Order: sequence, then C-alpha cells, then structure tokens
Amino acid sequence: MAESNFVDYVKIYCRSGKGGRGSTHLRREKYCPNGGPDGGDGGRGGHIILRGNRNYWTLLHLRYDRHIMAGHGESGSKNRSFGKDGEDKVIEVPCGTVVYNAETGEYICDVTEHGQEIILLKGGRGGLGNWHFKTPTRQAPRFAQPGEPMQEMTIIMELKLLADVGLVGFPNAGKSTLLSAVSSAKPKIANYPFTTMEPSLGIVSHRDQQSFVMADIPGIIEGASEGRGLGLRFLRHIERNSLLLFMVPADSDDIRREYEILLNELKSFNPEMLDKQRVLAITKCDMLDQELIDEIEPTLPEGVPHVFISAISGMGITILKDILWEELNSESNKIEGKVESIAHRAKDMRHLQQELAEEGEDEDLSYESIDTDEDIEDLKDFEYEEEWEENEK
Repeated sequence: MAESNFVDYVKIYCRSGKGGRGSTHLRREKYCPNGGPDGGDGGRGGHIILRGNRNYWTLLHLRYDRHIMAGHGESGSKNRSFGKDGEDKVIEVPCGTVVYNAETGEYICDVTEHGQEIILLKGGRGGLGNWHFKTPTRQAPRFAQPGEPMQEMTIIMELKLLADVGLVGFPNAGKSTLLSAVSSAKPKIANYPFTTMEPSLGIVSHRDQQSFVMADIPGIIEGASEGRGLGLRFLRHIERNSLLLFMVPADSDDIRREYEILLNELKSFNPEMLDKQRVLAITKCDMLDQELIDEIEPTLPEGVPHVFISAISGMGITILKDILWEELNSESNKIEGKVESIAHRAKDMRHLQQELAEEGEDEDLSYESIDTDEDIEDLKDFEYEEEWEENEK
C-alpha cells in the first residue's frame, strides 16, 4: 500500500433524514357523503448507520466524502397511504474504528466486528395523518402532525489497528526489520529515526500451520503521550493489541530504563494498557557472545519474559515466536472481549484543535440547510406533539 493511502483519521459531517409530514386529506366522493379524514402517515427519515467491513484497511474512502446525508421521509397521502421512508445511509468502516463527537470530544461508539451495525443518527419519525385524530366530536380534523426533525453531528473517526502482537520501541529499535523477517510484510527500513511513518501489519507463521498478526507501530519517544514526535498519532493503535512486544537494542546504555520509559508513556496515554501481556526482546544481538548476554540478563526487568534476538542473523527468532504464541494462548490472555474492553477516553478539548490541524482535518464542515415553505408549515404544527405521543402509546 502506498504511503499516501494510509488514512486512519477523518472528520466528517453526518445528517439523518427528517420524517415526512402526515396528510390532512379528507375523502370526498360522489356516492360517499361521509368519507371523513383519510390522510396517511409520513415516512420515517433515513438513519446514518455504521457497518464494520473487514475488506477495508483504512479510512481512505471517507477522505473525500465529507458530507454524508440520509434521505428525508416522504409525506403521507390520501386513502391512508403511508409516505415512503427515507433512504438509510450506510458508512462502511474498517474493524477497529472509534467515533468521537468533533464538537465536544465525547466518545460515541466503537466498531470492532465484521458486519456489526450501529445506528449513529436516527431519522425523524413520520407525522401521523389526520385520520388518527378523528373522534365522535371531531369528525373532520383538518390538521396532521409534522415529521420529527433530522439529527446532525460532525464526527471524528479514528482507526485503531486490530492485531495480536504490537511492537513497541524507540525509533531504530529494529521493529520493521523484525516484522520483515518473520512475515511477508515489506515495511520501509533505513538507518535513520522515524523511518516508519505509518503502521504495518504482518501475518507471522508458527508451528503446525498456526499464525498470529503482528503490528509495527512508528517509534515512540519520551513525551509521546503529551504530543511529542508522532506519539499521539500512533499510540492509539497499540490500544487494540492483545500482547505488547517491547523492543530495546542491546547497545542501549540502560535497557531497564528504556523499557520503563516506554511503559510510562503507555501508562500516561491510557492506564488500562498496563493490563496487557508484555514480552521484552533485546534486539541487534548478533554481535553479542554468551558472556555478554549473561552479564546483561541480571539487569533486565523482573517478571517480564525476555529473549535475545537478531532479525538479521535469525538468532532467537524461533524462541521469540514460541514465547509470543504461549503468551497469546495463556489463560490470562483468553478473557472474552479483552481486546474490545478498552475504555476509550473522551478527546482532550485543550488539544483537539491542534490534533485536527496536525491531521489536516481542521476545516469547517458545517452544512446549512435551507428551510422550504413546507418546513415552515411543519414548525407551526408542533403544538400537537403531546397528542401524537398519546396516540403512539
């Protein structure tokens, strides 16, 4: 996939359809003097629906479709004919998409499964026709109900990659090299920081034709949770991973300290990420002998499985796969819905405008609808809303 095609953040304007107004038709036929009211109900306005689709990998298809509007319900007509319902608008999104209110930063919903449908905005109910309001003392009502108004909202969609193993490390820690060595993925590899500018996914084959998905996340630096580097932009992808593989080069001055810095950044971004299983990989170990490895081992963090690897020479790769597979299938990692149980925090309004500017999504997407004469007449009829609710019951 071309670098420019990976889109994991979009801002769009959504509007559901308004309900159609009820009809005030009175039946008048030559041989039916007591025809009475026969105005039909208005149709329901269209919904805005989110649907998970595993065939989508990014939000690219929404980048240039910034105004999504459902159809309005049609008005009722004579002979108690109901108006046609407005057309629903279905937004196909990749699994792992999280939706926020762009104005308040409030978390709205989360789409995690293929085929999962969530009604984002409900269409307005259609108004009742005048035949609902006939009584023995009011046999020819000349009024009907208007349809309920539409709903509108500007939303932010974020894609958080769904993967079994997420690679966490500083720039140039060897994450992309490892992914290319254990899978068929072809991430960009170069000898300078921030080579990886977009997340990459790879399927890692294991013994007995087993496999798991590994995600390469762009490098994290100290202060990433506060917006330094590319942290805020890509830390969200780690929230979806079931297991975190911390990667620290063997030539680091203090492996334990680098591990603790990475752990602290995850904690600052979302404390629930500390509940995930963790494995530590010491990379670039092809130049180490057993004596140096024995000296380094006592300085490593306690309680975290570790392995010395080299993606270039293949050292420790098989052992790493075995450890990852064992941790992924451990009882503590088999809690149903564990990956989806992340509590998504609301957007920080102090930094939201800066975040939108960095993502190129700070343009005003507001949409002004023009009221027609029929809309103005609808507003006059809202005095019958209480009576409508009684009839609904």
